[in-house]
Amino acid sequence: MGLFDSLFNIINDLTWGWALVPFLVVLGVFFTIASGFVQFRFFKRMFRVLTGDDETSDPTKISAREALLVSVGGRVGGGNIAGVAVAITAGGPGAVFWMWAIALVGMCSALVEATLAQTFKRTTPEGDYRGGPARSIIHGLGEKYRWLAVIYAICLIASFAIGFNAFQGNTVAGAALDSMSIPRLYTGIVLALATGFIVYGGIHRIAKAADVIIPIMAFGYIGMALAIILLNITGLPGVIWDIVANAFGFREAVAGGMGAAIAQGLRRGLFSNEAGLGSAPNVAATAYVKHPVSQGITQSFSVFIDTMIICSCTAFVILLGDVYQPGAEDVDGVALTQQSMVSHVGEWAQYFLTGAILLFSFSSIMYNYYLGENALSFMTENPSAIHVLRLAIVGIVFLGAVAPGATVVFSFSDPMMGILAVVNLLALMMLFPIALRMITDFREQLAAGIKKPVFDPKKFPDLDTDHTAWPDAK
Repeated sequence: MGLFDSLFNIINDLTWGWALVPFLVVLGVFFTIASGFVQFRFFKRMFRVLTGDDETSDPTKISAREALLVSVGGRVGGGNIAGVAVAITAGGPGAVFWMWAIALVGMCSALVEATLAQTFKRTTPEGDYRGGPARSIIHGLGEKYRWLAVIYAICLIASFAIGFNAFQGNTVAGAALDSMSIPRLYTGIVLALATGFIVYGGIHRIAKAADVIIPIMAFGYIGMALAIILLNITGLPGVIWDIVANAFGFREAVAGGMGAAIAQGLRRGLFSNEAGLGSAPNVAATAYVKHPVSQGITQSFSVFIDTMIICSCTAFVILLGDVYQPGAEDVDGVALTQQSMVSHVGEWAQYFLTGAILLFSFSSIMYNYYLGENALSFMTENPSAIHVLRLAIVGIVFLGAVAPGATVVFSFSDPMMGILAVVNLLALMMLFPIALRMITDFREQLAAGIKKPVFDPKKFPDLDTDHTAWPDAK
């Protein structure tokens, strides 16, 4: 076991340790400039997904809005509650500014990878759609890169479907035990049964569940944060100044000053919104839309919701209170967020936060499972494999919940996600010219007065696209 730990630590150091975060940032900046700041040009259009203006009306398909909510459910998780608190503790208030900065850049990375996933998606025998980086690599780069797609698929299953689902079960059970004294066994049984019910319904049941859970989760948490901000509105300008001043080294809050703020803000921001990591495109590909860029814009909006709205809510709750003390690390992680809420509105807030963690974690379990299913469907078409995966996920969630130390077994999650991100970024660099062609086609149709651009695969005969996936084409 020690040998494996050493190996995973080396992989983690080679990816997340020093290379991957700068790589993600530089590539995101390049995408932003090369695409003409597409995430800002289409910012107003992002909100159309909430009203359904940019969607098709086929009730048998996954809509753009449903795909958005599933991906928001996956992006929004412990990183939005505990991760923000860790960033502030280690990097000071300035870390929040750099979380915002990386989100604005990451919105373009998310748009590019989702656009590619849509471009190369395939129609299943059931009439649904499957896609994602593995299929983009095969159909965009060719069969000679299948080995790269297989590495991606294996890492996706290992990190998200197995490792992170164990952590989510552990997080929920721990929160229920600490705040309501519910034994881990009972939480594990309930969580496993709920997980089994959802995953055996496939992507449609996951989408329907997300359509209910995510709005409750997001609006409930945002509503609580807004109430706390309004109660402390006079302190808001000072908090915003602290964020900016600490971000640029005008006022040091922790050891390391500006460097610590940048490092923590970028790292936690990327962990939270997953832009460029290659996970969310698997869900983006399921949506029935008229043009690949339409779903790219929607996924860009998902990053905005995750970091610019929900992470900001957590940051303001912490920084407007008196629990957080710059330079002190005796209160950290979810405890800092929980104690900050309690200091603002009373003891009942800890139960509210436990409920929020439950919804956040359960939505992530649904999302993580689908990523694993999609990766497995790429590697094998044997239906028995999917059933084995579903049973394994239910068991992993239960194990993670009932055994406090069980998550040690899944310490490979971060290094596997590091390899996953490297593979995805390499593919994005090679496929970016295709994404740029899609963006140009979308813009040209808008300029011609077409309010809802339609992708016609016949205009791109050199691309290995599935014509049956684009029924709106002429």
